[in-house]
Amino acid sequence: MTRLVTDAERRARLTTRQALHPEHRADDVVAAARAVVCLHATEAATVHLAVGARTTGVTPSDVEGALYDDRSIVKQLAMRRTLFAFPRDLLPAALAVARGRIAPEQHRLVSRDAARHGIADDGEAWLATAGAAVERRLAGGEALTAATLRAELPELTGAITVNEGKRYGGTFNLAPRVLTWLGAEGRITRGPNAGHWRLSKPAWTLMAAWLGEEPSVPDLAAGYAELVRRWLEQYGPGTLDDVQWWLGATKGATRTALEDVGAVEVDLEGGRTGWLLPDDLDPVDEVGPWAALLPALDPTTMGWKHRDWYLDPAHRDLLFDSNGNGGTTAWWQGRIVGAWVQDDDGVVSVVECPGTDLPGEGRSALAAEAARLTAWLDGVRITNVYSSRLMKGEPLP
Repeated sequence: MTRLVTDAERRARLTTRQALHPEHRADDVVAAARAVVCLHATEAATVHLAVGARTTGVTPSDVEGALYDDRSIVKQLAMRRTLFAFPRDLLPAALAVARGRIAPEQHRLVSRDAARHGIADDGEAWLATAGAAVERRLAGGEALTAATLRAELPELTGAITVNEGKRYGGTFNLAPRVLTWLGAEGRITRGPNAGHWRLSKPAWTLMAAWLGEEPSVPDLAAGYAELVRRWLEQYGPGTLDDVQWWLGATKGATRTALEDVGAVEVDLEGGRTGWLLPDDLDPVDEVGPWAALLPALDPTTMGWKHRDWYLDPAHRDLLFDSNGNGGTTAWWQGRIVGAWVQDDDGVVSVVECPGTDLPGEGRSALAAEAARLTAWLDGVRITNVYSSRLMKGEPLP
């Protein structure tokens, strides 16, 4: 008989494994990243805020040290063509995905656009020349911004105009896309940040120079398998759809990865089939009460495609956009119950979802977390690209 993993047990698993309960917080930046496999980095502040939510006594400067001094976590474009910060030992698997899936697509698209928009007759030759020029310029070990590289290298000259007359259209330089392609290849990487930690202003450098070595990258299937194994450890159980969505792979490749790690089927509430690692089938007990305030695009918020077991479906449109990107979230006992916002002075407060019947204990715990986050931010105000309707004070749809 297949074991049933209840929604309550799933919430208990995420509570402790993802370092959200106060008694189970991570000791340092790398441990916090491992708790969620890797940290979302599309919004620069998310890396720091996600670590702060899962640790005690770790400051934003500690996160900066891990990213740019120790380089114990490294930003890399990987699953779903999304930017993450990976622990160093998981970077090879991430690079396998980037090289095997993202880099070829970017090579095709940039080459096509270079030819289609008259930058060069041979788009592939133009891209190869531009990429080689970037690597030569960075060969001395210096880290340079995209703007500097574009200004110094004539090989990067070229812009395309698309979607004229539309708000998302305009004229765009191809140089940043060349850097994205080289980064997906693992030839260059995002080095020091040229701005405040809440902003993304990367300077680029050679990957080997940044890491002090050339990473040994496995093949794509092995990369998928390692990522799926880590996901099941920290997020399991999950459905095939959950794993495929997080991994950004085809359904066939996801099934193969599950087979490669020996994943075992379990039953989930609602009639779905989930997967766990073969040595992780024992029941997990619930733990005491807890509250957490997580940033936009937090790995826990974004960890599964099917979210009904920790999110009231009636609140989805208040907290997520049409692409499934989540804003800030307030959690009580393993469920999302609202969002958090800041006032002009940087003070954090919680906005509850309409109809959420929070007990007094829950409101008090969230208020304590709001005070903790206010102190941690120390006056820094966060600007989010992904702001939910609840964060913006919009009414229910």
